[in-house]
Amino acid sequence: MVFKCQEDSFLKEYTAKVVACEKVVSGGFQVTFEDTVLFPEGGGQPSDHGWLNGTEVRNVIRKGATAVHFLDGEEVPFQVGEEVHQKIDWDRRFDHMQQHSGQHLITAIFDREFGYSTKSWWLGSEDSFVDLDTKDVTKEQLVKVETICNQLIVDCTPVDVKVYQPDDPALKSDATRTRGLPEDVSGPLRVVTIDGIESNMCCGTHVKNLAQLQAIKFLNVEKSKGKCLVHFLVGNRVLKKLGDCYEREIQFNTLLNGGPLSHVDLIKKMQTTIKNSQKVCKKFTNELALVEVAKVNALNPKPRFFSVHRLDGMDSDFIGTFLRNVNMSECFFFLTNGDETRKGQMVLQGKPDDIAKIGDAICKALDGKGSGKGTRYNAKVNNLKAIPECEQILTEHFG
Repeated sequence: MVFKCQEDSFLKEYTAKVVACEKVVSGGFQVTFEDTVLFPEGGGQPSDHGWLNGTEVRNVIRKGATAVHFLDGEEVPFQVGEEVHQKIDWDRRFDHMQQHSGQHLITAIFDREFGYSTKSWWLGSEDSFVDLDTKDVTKEQLVKVETICNQLIVDCTPVDVKVYQPDDPALKSDATRTRGLPEDVSGPLRVVTIDGIESNMCCGTHVKNLAQLQAIKFLNVEKSKGKCLVHFLVGNRVLKKLGDCYEREIQFNTLLNGGPLSHVDLIKKMQTTIKNSQKVCKKFTNELALVEVAKVNALNPKPRFFSVHRLDGMDSDFIGTFLRNVNMSECFFFLTNGDETRKGQMVLQGKPDDIAKIGDAICKALDGKGSGKGTRYNAKVNNLKAIPECEQILTEHFG
């Protein structure tokens, strides 16, 4: 069956009779109509959102020749035979039309220019991608395809949708592809033709002219596990991306105290400054640890346990430097380092028996996750405010 939404992708409202209205075990109701203006998910395109007599619809799926609409609620929304006013979320529909028609165009041009077929595609909420049957796509190839696509948009290339019966000889033409057509589609078949570019069977909603796509912009190429994903934006998503980027640009102007052309140089300069500061900070931290080590090594009599707690940040080398240089093999050390959130790291060092007896208790008190082996116990902790409680555990253990 070809639904009303497929006959006219620009139809926003329609009235149809209820064929079935059934309660769903997980909650809510599923409703089918004689026809529908709400597109059911299929061909890589998500379903429409909309309203049925004002009741919100957030999901529509296709089961063979019927479209099933899902509604929340406890009371039966409609009776069989009742006429219901259907209305789509037009912003969502038109966005999906732009991305879907844009995908057809992108796929066709990659195939024509480089012989790269499309294995699959994904229409996401932020961007979309085509998975091309190739190992890589160069920057030059992206530019070429993007340029061709946008010229076809400027040329106002027509897009035509025709409906054929399954046995129509026209469907056997080499020019008509079946890419993206769900396997369980039955009845009349739709063929979407971009004039002079390609004809492809498809169940989705499409624009009438490539001019309605406004623009196509490639974002990046993602390669992983045998996939080559070309991410792209079409139409209003390009404008939204431009707006978001401009807003960030304005914020960077203020944060960096410089215009857009100087942002990269200013950030590189900032990175260099940070790296130099980190080197100086590391040097001071190591020197401070050695000062603390000298104090501990000079203690007489030697304590049975010793604690050092700092808030230098989790990446600080203080603990490592301290333990590498301290010279008290009989002493049990309880060391922590964190930040103002009171999260950080904990290290216990001492005799294996002591580690085994109190390591887990101290880790638990600090809301940590870690383990001990031999003379060491390491953990990441979330509650350095509990250090006094841990000190009490040490006092009770060592007497």
